Amino acid sequence: MRILIVVLSLVAMLVLAVWAGWDVVAGLVGGEMSPAGWAAAIIGTILTIALGSGLMLLVFYSSRRGYDDRVEEATHGVTSEEP
Repeated sequence: MRILIVVLSLVAMLVLAVWAGWDVVAGLVGGEMSPAGWAAAIIGTILTIALGSGLMLLVFYSSRRGYDDRVEEATHGVTSEEP
């Protein structure tokens, strides 16, 4: 029962987000975007996705290589290894 409530809540939030997005886009139909505007939007989207992906890659790389553990030991003197 608990899973059903969570799934229904997530579906409701998704529907609300799609509806709100559609409403915003439908309100913009009257104006037109220049080719330079489209190019800026596309380049901005690609760069944003690349930056986010690169940062997530660095987080996973740092975690798997143990760099996070070394910083924890240096700052707090605590080791995460089990005896």
